[in-house]
Amino acid sequence: MLALIAGQGALPLAVARAQDVPPLVWALEGFAPDGLTPDAEFRLETLGSALAALKARGVTQVCLCGRIRRPQIDPARIDAATAPLVPRLAQALALGDDGALRIVIALFEEAGMAVLAAHEAAPGLLPPAGVPTRAAPGAGAEAAAAWGDRAIAAMGAGDLGQAAIVTAEGIAATETDAGTDALIAGHSGAGWLYKAPKPDQDRRADLPTIGPETARRVVDAGLEGIIVEAGGVMVLDLPQVIETLDAAGRVLWVRERRG
Repeated sequence: MLALIAGQGALPLAVARAQDVPPLVWALEGFAPDGLTPDAEFRLETLGSALAALKARGVTQVCLCGRIRRPQIDPARIDAATAPLVPRLAQALALGDDGALRIVIALFEEAGMAVLAAHEAAPGLLPPAGVPTRAAPGAGAEAAAAWGDRAIAAMGAGDLGQAAIVTAEGIAATETDAGTDALIAGHSGAGWLYKAPKPDQDRRADLPTIGPETARRVVDAGLEGIIVEAGGVMVLDLPQVIETLDAAGRVLWVRERRG
């Protein structure tokens, strides 16, 4: 049986809809997914009990999907089953995004559950390489994408961020903890939204995602379009993303990684 360890946003619903058998949905308290009613909620302080409960329900696979912010651990709420995990949870909270997720993934695996990536559970979320919009990348797009590659490599070294605003001349801005929406909101005019996973990141969780709202924000900001790494960025509701970009003459480029 599959269980979604769900956070905010539309990704958990997209993954759930791709299953032949409805999965269990367990949400981190305070981060309920859009369009899904969780079967249960848990806190980080009760993760040990949640792992035991999932096993008792016959869960053999979990998929970590959806947005969360790093919660604060309340020592008074740590239960007996979670107490032995506290040192590793504290270590996870002190690391960057990928480092933290590697520890969380290991805890699920040690409890006997395989961790399935969202794009493995819902392969249709990864669009094929190419340009599905009517408009195509013009002069300067390849140079901008190369700057995007450099930006993601630099962010990967710090284990933070998976998006940048790039032009043919350089990197205009990079993503922070505030997320992609804030990155786009802070920029207007020429440029591209570039999104890709960090080099060497564990792709079983936190693979970058765009959707119709991303496309709308890109159009509103006056950007030229969106460049995403083929096989590395999930697209929610691809037809609506294309329709939004086409209506404004903007581009979606699903680009093969260079080098």
